Amino acid sequence: MGNVCVGCREDVALPFEFRMAFQPIVDVASHRVWGYEALVRGVNGESAWSVLSQVSDEIRYRFDQAARVMAIETAGRLYEGQDLRLSINFMPNAVYEPNACIQKSLAAAKRAGFPHRNLMFEFTENEKMEDPAHVQRIVEAYRKLGFWTALDDFGAGYAGLGLLSRLQPDLIKIDMELLRDIHLSRARQVIVAGIVGIARALDIHVLAEGVENDNELTVLRAAGISLFQGYHFAKPALMALPDVPLLMSPVAVNAARA
Repeated sequence: MGNVCVGCREDVALPFEFRMAFQPIVDVASHRVWGYEALVRGVNGESAWSVLSQVSDEIRYRFDQAARVMAIETAGRLYEGQDLRLSINFMPNAVYEPNACIQKSLAAAKRAGFPHRNLMFEFTENEKMEDPAHVQRIVEAYRKLGFWTALDDFGAGYAGLGLLSRLQPDLIKIDMELLRDIHLSRARQVIVAGIVGIARALDIHVLAEGVENDNELTVLRAAGISLFQGYHFAKPALMALPDVPLLMSPVAVNAARA
């Protein structure tokens, strides 16, 4: 197929508009923002579902391309040259030809002056993959292009450790349902410790998502996790980078260094 993406080559406007919200990914160990995840939102901040529910099979590819381009170009403006990663979601069951369908993203990164090594593409295990081998080819192609790949919602989906062993992404995001009130559950603590140990042995980074309070943060830090995302740090901001008050607190600085 070369560098021609059959599903998304036509520059036809989508039948609806959308925006991007950005939520920080925080490295507590070094007390800094590590990057941001770009999240689809309605034009007035409506939920991702309000947008994704309008995405039919006929426009799936065009929407995916448009979302990637908007995320990259907006982040390029907002980052202002800062060395931060940008995490973008893609649909694992879409039919991609990786090297063709990435061309618009590469062009957007070039226009925005965004380094390839700072782009991370997330796929989820929360939806059963129709063709895991094709997803594996996508991951391998993206890795060769210098991108990071991330497995989202780890611990909540269909394939679990089997998918992890097959794809071996650069990063896994432990599902928030497994982390919720983890300070009250010995079983969850043991499971998360096991995930962290496996990831460390495979040289895979671990991110805890959906963290909402100090109790969860303390237990997860003790488990060896340093990358976090969740309302405890900041809610997503529409077409903007939100402040992270916890990183501005002297108390938080001392706690992170402890």
